[in-house]
Amino acid sequence: MDFISRPVGALHGTAAVPGDKSISHRALMLGAVATGATRIQGFLDGADTNATLNALRAMGVTVDRAGAHDLTVHGRGLHGLSAPAAPLDLGNSGTSARLLAGLLAGQAFASELVGDASLMQRPMRRVVDPLRQMGADIECSPGGTLPLRIHGGRRLHGIDYVLPVASAQLKSALLLAGLYAEGSTILTEPGRSRDHTERMLADFGCPVHREGGRIRLQAVPLRGHPVAVPGDISSAAFLILAACLVPGADIRLENVGINPTRSAVLTILGDMGADISVRERASGQSEPAADIHVRHAPLHGIAIPEELVPVAIDEFPAILVAAAAAQGRTVLSGAAELRVKESDRIAAMASGLSALGIDVETRADGMRVTGGRLQGGTVDSYSDHRIAMAFAVAGAAADAPVRVRDCINVNTSFPGFVECTRRIGLNIEAVEHG
Repeated sequence: MDFISRPVGALHGTAAVPGDKSISHRALMLGAVATGATRIQGFLDGADTNATLNALRAMGVTVDRAGAHDLTVHGRGLHGLSAPAAPLDLGNSGTSARLLAGLLAGQAFASELVGDASLMQRPMRRVVDPLRQMGADIECSPGGTLPLRIHGGRRLHGIDYVLPVASAQLKSALLLAGLYAEGSTILTEPGRSRDHTERMLADFGCPVHREGGRIRLQAVPLRGHPVAVPGDISSAAFLILAACLVPGADIRLENVGINPTRSAVLTILGDMGADISVRERASGQSEPAADIHVRHAPLHGIAIPEELVPVAIDEFPAILVAAAAAQGRTVLSGAAELRVKESDRIAAMASGLSALGIDVETRADGMRVTGGRLQGGTVDSYSDHRIAMAFAVAGAAADAPVRVRDCINVNTSFPGFVECTRRIGLNIEAVEHG
């Protein structure tokens, strides 16, 4: 499936984006190993989160659905999962693979994690190595990728570990393994990464203590807890981008998660001149949410502060399209992690922006974008959902239509993307390959 995006006039209206992918994954996993029921409202009914759901069902977890976005997970306790009959196929979901590796490291049974062609190439050694230090018997391919084979029945112990990079997936994998470890699991982050796992563990009765960059978990049994999932700010970023690009735009997005370890995209775009206002909602949840109002305003290039990179890592496809439409030069550094996402996002964004007439210079850990006039053309998404959506939105402000190749994976994080964008006036069409 391709997207064809055509230039539009002013954008107006109100929209709600699908539930947060990161929170949905974690609610399923913690609910599965808690005692009692966990009701999840606002669940993201996407390909990635359903990969986690199906894996848990394969290990004996019962999940009732009252609708696509309203689930009840019947927890089996920390030691209640059962051996799956076959390898757990996680599709394109790197979050599922890395977090489940931690959760499965302390089980009594053996398991194997596999995925689609893209996921089978993504690096896993950074998770495997510290899990081995905790006592897990886990192996990956010689190249450090899936399949992961986890041999159960090992006694885990806590470690005092310095993360080599600020990575929420690595941190979360080790915290989940820490639920099965003797003693404390202590992790030191080189920079702040998203903290959904720490917040949710506390909700489920297992507080994680933080002092500066050091966090400490002492395992206790989990209790089921209701989870209200706000809209995903990584998905909202594309609609915010649209309003930044199109003159006269004025849109509102309802109930978007604004966790401070996720909302740096708002800071970065604001520093570039975006007109964004945030009205926080009183939710009673540990995850803050807000309504976001965006009006078009001229953008200018900036040097993106490196300390914001880990907490905006998924939003850079949108941010870099904003840079392409800004006046002046935007410089991104310290973002080598973008090289090992669903695609090499530095290379993918540079290729697409160049195809649309933008001057781009890449480096190992980032890129330099000189703003200009977006032209029409054809770009490749490299089967990456966020690359696909970023360039689909770019077409709204281009001189001519933009065709984005291979967009089916948008369903991993933003099912209903085309319909949602049309509600605020974008003109994006999904077409079969021709």
